[in-house]
Amino acid sequence: MPTTYLGQNQYGKAENRVVRITRDGGTHHIKDLNVSVALSGDMDDVHLSGSNAHVLPTDTTKNTVFAFAKEHGIESAEQFGIHLARHFVTSQEPIKRARIRIEEYAWERIAAPGAAPAADGGEEKRHSFVRKGQETRTTEVTFDGARWQVISGLKDLVVLNSTDSEFWGFVKDKYTTLQEAYDRILATEVNARWRFNWTADEQPVPQWETSYDEVRRHLLEAFAETYSLSLQQSLYTMGTRVIESRPEVDEVRLSLPNKHHFLVDLEPFGLKNDNEVYLAADRPYGLIEGTVLRDGAEPGIPVTD
Repeated sequence: MPTTYLGQNQYGKAENRVVRITRDGGTHHIKDLNVSVALSGDMDDVHLSGSNAHVLPTDTTKNTVFAFAKEHGIESAEQFGIHLARHFVTSQEPIKRARIRIEEYAWERIAAPGAAPAADGGEEKRHSFVRKGQETRTTEVTFDGARWQVISGLKDLVVLNSTDSEFWGFVKDKYTTLQEAYDRILATEVNARWRFNWTADEQPVPQWETSYDEVRRHLLEAFAETYSLSLQQSLYTMGTRVIESRPEVDEVRLSLPNKHHFLVDLEPFGLKNDNEVYLAADRPYGLIEGTVLRDGAEPGIPVTD
């Protein structure tokens, strides 16, 4: 008798870097994506006997990403992922499920009024960009032929409140050395994912670009406006603000590493440190994670990846 069996499996081409330039006269627009494709379905034979009869080559999935950038354009990372997932599931009978993960790298236009005028009409050239470094936008689109799941997000967005944060009243044991703080710096690197309640083609499709901008705004405003007694409290407030403000979102999962700032002891130099000089420590760090759900919604964002 066999002593093993084949479990979950998938394959595809990871990290396809595709840049799409849209030329609107002298004004250009840029979309810069890192696209990873994972396909699963009737793939037992390729594992058990080596038969490739049901295998769409990963090179083909790579080519599809670039061809779709031309054929469909890139309106948003979410819409591009939807086009790809639908294509793979509906065009290849053995493929039952497609998962498209996308990172988007943002660019902003360089204002250069002294640049040479455009050849057609003499208007200012608008085709120079500088890479934004604030955060990376993410999305994950999954399609099984009937149901969609779209989880968008952002990562590496560093934020800081220089006051309006405390941390005291915590459990203490013989190993505790941390002093209670009644006025501290609260800094973190926001890593957020949010799940849309759009699951079927019959439903109205969210405005992906607007939704991203608004979710990001609410995350930042909630962080800034919360007088925080713990990073956990900030996390819950941030997730709640998104759920209450964006009806298209049912679930928000946040991972917030605490970017510790410790007051430096300046007394050896005869100086008083009145919450002015800090040591920024990058590790070790506290890691606060949690999910906020709309009432009645079931969790769908994986706790671990």
